[in-house]
Amino acid sequence: MSQKLKLTSAAALVATSITAPAAAEFRYENGSGGWVQLYGQFNPAITSVDDGQQSETNVTDSSISNSRIGVRGGQEFGANTFTFRFETGLSLPGSADIDQFGRNTSGWSREDIRHIDFALSGNYGKFSAGQGSMASDGAAGVDLSYVGTVLNSATTDYNDSFLFRDTAGALSGPTVGDTVSDLDGPRRTRLRYDTPEFNGFSAAIAYGQNTLSRTDDDDYYDIALNYANDFGAAEFQATIAHLVRDRANGAKRSDTVGSASVKLQNGLSFTMAAGNRSDDAAGATDPSYVYGKIAYEQDWFSIGTTGIGIHYKDGSDFDTNGSKTKVIGIGVAQRVDPINADVYFGYQQHEHDAVAANYQDNTSMILGARWKF
Repeated sequence: MSQKLKLTSAAALVATSITAPAAAEFRYENGSGGWVQLYGQFNPAITSVDDGQQSETNVTDSSISNSRIGVRGGQEFGANTFTFRFETGLSLPGSADIDQFGRNTSGWSREDIRHIDFALSGNYGKFSAGQGSMASDGAAGVDLSYVGTVLNSATTDYNDSFLFRDTAGALSGPTVGDTVSDLDGPRRTRLRYDTPEFNGFSAAIAYGQNTLSRTDDDDYYDIALNYANDFGAAEFQATIAHLVRDRANGAKRSDTVGSASVKLQNGLSFTMAAGNRSDDAAGATDPSYVYGKIAYEQDWFSIGTTGIGIHYKDGSDFDTNGSKTKVIGIGVAQRVDPINADVYFGYQQHEHDAVAANYQDNTSMILGARWKF
């Protein structure tokens, strides 16, 4: 596909997304406290990645938040509520699936299933079973800024599979995704319990296995502590979590990760995240990172909120001991309330160096539009 055709196709896809009419809510209620709803999102994007010597521009699905479809529902039983949820990604070629050699996708598989989840909640808390979020899922991503739509602690969604070039121009480096991570918790087939909220605090605990994978027989268990409250003109949220992966061969991997975000009434917000990993596996590294973002948002236009921001991430020892990775990025997002859409642009630069080699910077851009129904 020529560069011109790629750009023309991308523009058409984004335009189609942001001009689609707002859909009516696909929801049915039975009149006795029960309901069922069909939902989903479409998130096309243009991505452009420069590895220091050549650039690639593609039409993709945005891996920031992939296109998906689902159905959820619930039924009240006295003081208790039963809920269910099924959700799957559409397995469109994502921005994280493309590298210098093309697209690395093989179509839909069962690993694209995000949720097959059943839950029972009441004044005792919430019990969940099935495929869904572990307690630590989202622990790295607490973010009150609107620009988090495009700019957040998961900094490799634009260019995850691209290889770094060394200073001689060879594609000899690791992928961008191998050099830094937010260490966020996964979704698994799990049993989970969430406590009731008390003075802004809540906690969750879970045990699960990766039953959607044919190659992962490990056990996963985690715990998370959450806090959310308003302090005058400031809104605050934070989470800290600890996840253990108990491998079938006896080696254990432990991740500790947390994030916090505060948003002031004037639209200014501050977000931080940090995490570290301890891995007993032979030859494994023990990586860590810190992340920070400053953002601002206002309703400058009648169609919805506008958000802008800048963020920075510093990671160590992700691919090899002694390696260093730095990420700096800027972004802007525009809410389009009449059609329930978000239009966004982001730019990031990844710097990576190892003890034995230096690499050229990798820069990436994304322009996308997410429409939800």
